[in-house]
Amino acid sequence: MSPSGDKIFVTNSDRDKVITLARDGTVLCTFTDPDLKLPSGIHATALGKVLVCGGSSNTILQLDGEGKKKLATLATRSDGLNEPQSVCYNKSSASIIVGQTSVANILCLK
Repeated sequence: MSPSGDKIFVTNSDRDKVITLARDGTVLCTFTDPDLKLPSGIHATALGKVLVCGGSSNTILQLDGEGKKKLATLATRSDGLNEPQSVCYNKSSASIIVGQTSVANILCLK
């Protein structure tokens, strides 16, 4: 959910999409990108950015606060990602915490 509570961000892993919904369930926009395959975990930061895991693309993407466009690829396999499934931004440590499927560790990216 967005920090203001007016948007809900949902991943559709079957179709490689991020869907932004209004609180009433109305679809506001749909995001797709070649760098996002099998999206799973999603997190809206307090600053209004959206982080999403690409489970089979081994990426963490940063989207704008509307979920409409990619701002950056924050991490890839070369950063140690191995089927990322969950993501969270920790403001206190200024780090991105990633849970992964194929390895028994949590990755902390600064």
